[in-house]
Amino acid sequence: MATIHDVIPPFQLFQPTTLDAAADLVREHGDEAWIMAGGMDSFDWLKDRTKRTEAVIDLSMVEELRGIREVEGGLEIGAMTTLTDVAEHPAVRDRFGVLAQAAALVASPQIRHQGTLGGNVSQDTRCAYYRRGWTCYRAGGNICYADTPTAINREHAILGASRCVAVSPSDTAPALVALDAQMVIRRGGQERVVEAEDYFVGPSRDIRHMTVLESGDLLTTIRIPATWAGARFYFEKVRDREVWDFPLVNVASAIRENGGRITEARVVVGAVAAHPLRLHDVEESLAGAMVNDETLVRAGELAIRGARPLRYNAYKVPLMRNLVKRAVRGGPTGTTA
Repeated sequence: MATIHDVIPPFQLFQPTTLDAAADLVREHGDEAWIMAGGMDSFDWLKDRTKRTEAVIDLSMVEELRGIREVEGGLEIGAMTTLTDVAEHPAVRDRFGVLAQAAALVASPQIRHQGTLGGNVSQDTRCAYYRRGWTCYRAGGNICYADTPTAINREHAILGASRCVAVSPSDTAPALVALDAQMVIRRGGQERVVEAEDYFVGPSRDIRHMTVLESGDLLTTIRIPATWAGARFYFEKVRDREVWDFPLVNVASAIRENGGRITEARVVVGAVAAHPLRLHDVEESLAGAMVNDETLVRAGELAIRGARPLRYNAYKVPLMRNLVKRAVRGGPTGTTA
């Protein structure tokens, strides 16, 4: 199926000004609603007519969904807060630098001024076959076109594939998982809180969606606890071009040390699986370890254990291994609070 580059098809546009009104609209329209944050991903889908909707709920006028608030040593970030505001906010930069750096590396300055944190973590995958309208598993079909002998799959998964080999494209998602962030989701008048690590889902759980958001759900707030404030942070993103491109692989880490030894660590990689992948085995191997060559080699090898590269993306295996080693070692590319 070829993508139709055409005018956006007609739809009802709703622009609520309060969170209550937005939540009511999302619940009322259910599966027919398209929730629009910054619009960076939404307009691509609608313009290409790959997806259609009866109603667009534009959240840009809901001030309650914007802003960064300091709470008990941590932060509460409204889902509609722009990536530029996240990257430049003093409290984010000073205490949770891994998120500031991740937000600063998303796309281009123009997109960061418009794109939001909630939109960045909730965007759909960028798999070219899926986005061009091919009827793959993720689109309701019975094949993964990116996992065939002749497929172009340079940007796809090397871990955690289950029928679908698409990857999560978000830069901020690994940083939020590393910070033990929580996602506040509203449905009507009720709220539930989901750990960031559980917010993102893989195809073995739900092949049609990238997050736990269901019809009627609205992501309202991202909470960052004080747990990792002031830790040694590192974020690195490898991409084809320095501006605009999505990650080929990215890594986020938060490490605490005492007396030259690592006491606790979070290491999370992105763009290698359908969701940001927390490397639990790597983290366990780091507990009590000195940061030396032996520790780095062990961390790198554990990171790639079980990797299954496709025809064109075997380069991701050594790339991921080396990024994890750099994230543990730290250095000029990373950030230290």
